[in-house]
Amino acid sequence: MTDPLAERHVYGRPDAPVTVLEFGDLECPYCRAAAPALRELVDTSDGQVRLVWRHFPLFEVHPYALSAALAAEAAGTQGRFWEMHEELMSHQDRLAEPGLRAAAVAVGVDPATVAGDDAQVHAPAVSEDYSAGIEAGVRGTPTIFVNGTRFHGKVTLERLREAVEAVA
Repeated sequence: MTDPLAERHVYGRPDAPVTVLEFGDLECPYCRAAAPALRELVDTSDGQVRLVWRHFPLFEVHPYALSAALAAEAAGTQGRFWEMHEELMSHQDRLAEPGLRAAAVAVGVDPATVAGDDAQVHAPAVSEDYSAGIEAGVRGTPTIFVNGTRFHGKVTLERLREAVEAVA
């Protein structure tokens, strides 16, 4: 992938030959349901698969999705993106400002940085992800691409492995 923005949040070996790109929303229950299968895919791939996250907050239906994305970005600048990602996904019912600050404490991030004005510095990054998603035809979350090929259907470990085998 030539887009350096796509490389910001990589789970797995950065130089893995297969890239699973997810456009996701931290308040989306379908993204939460897909997360364990995506992580297991990477964790059991012997370094052959990496997961790249791009924010696609569906702010019209998920009122806290944008704030959660900003908080995750703030955590990312402190080396804790994936820890914050997991914490927010696990507590989608607590994405208002107090919940974001509590999540920050839970993952060892300065809570002052993840909400309010301090988090706004990350808006351009989230906006770039969202724009890239629109450009790629993303309409909902999760939208997943496996080495550039759009994945369709329910996200299960078995179906993800089939998609990886098809492009490898």
